[in-house]
Amino acid sequence: MFVDHLQLTDFRSYAGVDVPLGPGMTTFVGANGQGKTNLVEAVEYLSTMSSHRVASETPLVRAGAELALLRARVRAGLDDNRSLQLEIAITPGKANKAKLNRSPLPRARELIGLLRTVVFSPEDLAVVKGDPSERRRFIDTLVISRWPRMSAVKADYDRVLKQRNTLLKSLSGRSAGGRRGEVLAEAASTLDVWDSHLAQAGASLLQARLRTLTELQPLTSKAYAEIAPTNNLVGAEYKTSLEIAEVDGTPELELLTEALLQRMQERRTDEIQRGISLVGPHRDDIALSIGDLPARGYASHGESWSLALALRLGSFALLRQDGVEPVLVLDDVFAELDATRRDRLAGQILDAEQVLITAAVAEDVPTRLAGRRFRVSAGEVVADDVSEGPEPVEGPTT
Repeated sequence: MFVDHLQLTDFRSYAGVDVPLGPGMTTFVGANGQGKTNLVEAVEYLSTMSSHRVASETPLVRAGAELALLRARVRAGLDDNRSLQLEIAITPGKANKAKLNRSPLPRARELIGLLRTVVFSPEDLAVVKGDPSERRRFIDTLVISRWPRMSAVKADYDRVLKQRNTLLKSLSGRSAGGRRGEVLAEAASTLDVWDSHLAQAGASLLQARLRTLTELQPLTSKAYAEIAPTNNLVGAEYKTSLEIAEVDGTPELELLTEALLQRMQERRTDEIQRGISLVGPHRDDIALSIGDLPARGYASHGESWSLALALRLGSFALLRQDGVEPVLVLDDVFAELDATRRDRLAGQILDAEQVLITAAVAEDVPTRLAGRRFRVSAGEVVADDVSEGPEPVEGPTT
């Protein structure tokens, strides 16, 4: 699949812009702060209803505007002329509204999965160097890309977790008053209900993570070996507090649900005392390694950058293995790579159906990735004279 037209109104720095796109390589070139990343961020948002840059939606709406409107026409493939028009209106503080082929959708999240993207950006260094939450976010993004229905499962898990934490916090305050035994007895039946809900949603999410990481590992290893010239053996191991019996393949849902329930029972007293849920996928991590050492804390900047890139390239390969041709977004990637790594990266993505690249300096992008090129400056997106492909509408439009 690929995006062949993008239209934005009051999104980020753009009052309005129309950009004809197409398959193959497209590069947006411009100095920092000119709006090139805003364009690929819009494509990502239409795909996932999230941004790799911010957690809140408020910065996505242009200052002074009430809402932002994003539209994209998505073609099914190079040999398939079927297309969809995706549209989403972002209004901070209110529920997003989405349309498919101009018809309103009951829930905006039904748009998720109609366009698949894999986005690599400088922020991905946090997947290697940052806290466990960054690695959980990475794997969950990939899980939802593979199985869009998991977006609802993740939302259910987060909702139940929040409500269960509220209950635990209230019980914690009461138990601190010297009535711990009474509080534990009184809380048992109520917590059992929340435990059951959390374990069911958590087991589904955990199973999807385990399966995805197992299938991602060899693809990431291959991508890293092709990028890094030396010390190019990497690993990724899922870390959980659950005791799960050894099985062939991914554990069954029933086994994971039982393991979660058992662990919650074991930690119930601790959870009430601390007023927070201590068991579940929200506490898990992925241990990344390069050679015999953990990547976090030991990998150099170049190694960390290469591993983060390999994880995204592995994700791209996994989606293609699933039968999906996602749009690959490389946001300001090449400036951080040396000439060898740039060339090796280029060799891995030449056959991608659509690649959207941003760069501050055009010369940073390998020549064999030449395609259509746009110059981005002060809210205007203009076709470069040397680029190939359709001409855009110059400047912002409303």
